[in-house]
Amino acid sequence: MDIFFYNTLTKKKELFKSLEPKKVKMYSCGPTVYKDATIGNMRTNLFQDTLRRVLEYNGYEVKQVMNITDVGHLVSDGDEGEDKMLKSAREEHKTPMEIAEYYTKLFFKDLERLNVEIPEVICKATDHIEEMLEMVQKIMENGYAYETSTAIYFDVSKLDEYGILSGINLREQKAGARVEVDPEKRNPYDFALWIKAPENHLMKWDSPWGPSYPGWHIECSAMSQKYLGEVFDIHTGGIDLIPTHHENEIAQSKGACGKIPAHYWMHGEYLLINGGKMSKSLGNVYLLDDIIKRGYDPLVYRLFNFSCHYKGKLNFTWEGIEAASTALTRLRDGYQKHLTGMADVDGTIISEIENKFHQAINDDLNMPLAMSAVWEAVKYQDKSPKIAKLLEKFDTVLGLKITEKREEEIPQEILELVEQRKVARNEKNWTESDRLRDLIAQKGYSVKTLKMEQKFPRYKKLKELMYQH
Repeated sequence: MDIFFYNTLTKKKELFKSLEPKKVKMYSCGPTVYKDATIGNMRTNLFQDTLRRVLEYNGYEVKQVMNITDVGHLVSDGDEGEDKMLKSAREEHKTPMEIAEYYTKLFFKDLERLNVEIPEVICKATDHIEEMLEMVQKIMENGYAYETSTAIYFDVSKLDEYGILSGINLREQKAGARVEVDPEKRNPYDFALWIKAPENHLMKWDSPWGPSYPGWHIECSAMSQKYLGEVFDIHTGGIDLIPTHHENEIAQSKGACGKIPAHYWMHGEYLLINGGKMSKSLGNVYLLDDIIKRGYDPLVYRLFNFSCHYKGKLNFTWEGIEAASTALTRLRDGYQKHLTGMADVDGTIISEIENKFHQAINDDLNMPLAMSAVWEAVKYQDKSPKIAKLLEKFDTVLGLKITEKREEEIPQEILELVEQRKVARNEKNWTESDRLRDLIAQKGYSVKTLKMEQKFPRYKKLKELMYQH
């Protein structure tokens, strides 16, 4: 079945054709690890994960690369202000490396809780300084960059197609329209490839231009090229990256090798909070932890995201989360009813429902429509293991762990016995501990002590990938 994606580059929905048969190379812009990732950030990651799962559902082998920005992202998202890593390090009285490690771990913890598939390659900006320097030098040799007293700038006037992604028309822009004009910059839209560091700057490396550090945009151009080649299939990210980061990525790749790096550019829309913008000043910046602290399964937020197309603004409300929680319970209960059912549903009915789901996900990830097919299966009157198996197949895209049974409430009596056993173990009273364990077992419960790798099977893989070079 054909797949269609909306391509930001061409501004239209297009038939997807991979560069290699049944193989997809995809680059996904990851976090700047200077603070907690919000549920707005997580919406982008859920969109990227759904895209990956849809491709896999269609039989594609996906190689996904995600960057970790731990240097170069200035507070203005342009070339003005302080590096976000340094600002956070100063405020929290830590080193930039400590900040990066701490928030990277929290980010991947959230991905784990949302059942997001871990990319094959996770690459940190600070591990790829050499690759970035090589690309900057190549861009300069090709005549697309120039040096000032403060930085190496990309000269956007050298590109006829600058603005191809965002629609920016340089001829219509006035000086200072995007950033405060550096007197040495040739054009206001010129952006820093490399920045010369002040003497007391904490993050700097030797370069042909003295102690310095990379600009924000060069990392993704250099790392995508290293792991995926000069041209790959899909580049993803949030809609906020279109006019700055992604436009400049295209410029850098054009300046270095004359090619637009990706054939398809896909972007997820903003998350709204009660119809408005998420803002610290409004006190409505929510983390995944905030949802969990209210007693919700984190996968409730995953399901909540399927209520809206990834290209539409999704409005977060606690009422919406409650509705999603109820829906997830019904979905899992419905699966269990079909699993234990005895009906022999006609294969044509199964095929019809599956076809509706498949057509929906292949139509630019239309998850609201796909969910209507899911509910048609769940609510089918005749309960059948065949439909349960179909729902399991759907869940390879949904990632909702629908096969998990709802946790029953543990009786107070059992909780008290567990607490007594804990005391006995702390006192090294193993005889009493064993007696209480056996008593708990007689009442139909078991006590297990699990290592991290046992509790989370992907934990070991995650640790290996987090700092992969």
